[in-house]
Amino acid sequence: MKCEIFLLIACATLSLAAPQRSDAEAEIIQQDNVIDPDGTYQYSYETANGIRGQETGTLKRANSPDTSDVIVASGSVSYNAPDGSVIELTYTADDENGFQPSGAHLPTPPPIPPQIQKALDYLASLPPATQRR
Repeated sequence: MKCEIFLLIACATLSLAAPQRSDAEAEIIQQDNVIDPDGTYQYSYETANGIRGQETGTLKRANSPDTSDVIVASGSVSYNAPDGSVIELTYTADDENGFQPSGAHLPTPPPIPPQIQKALDYLASLPPATQRR
């Protein structure tokens, strides 16, 4: 009986002492890719360590010869932070507004004080200044 308990404890100790896999060694457990001839695409993936991502995109054709075609995309990424919380980032990207990320973990600017906002509104209401020479 003592030998069985000793073996059980030894096996448990060895399994806990085994080296853990690093994030660099995480396996991809799910992956999908679709690329259509018209320029639209979508992909998604998930790794064994909890990282997930997905994106869809379309090709936006140029309206004039002096501009180029652009990709309009939207997607999200999520992962587990060291403290165990889930970090999720969603985004859109296009030629008009650029890359627009959003997520609860991103810093936000402090609110503009009312006096400063009043001064900014006043300055914006003034006619454009003319240059004097």
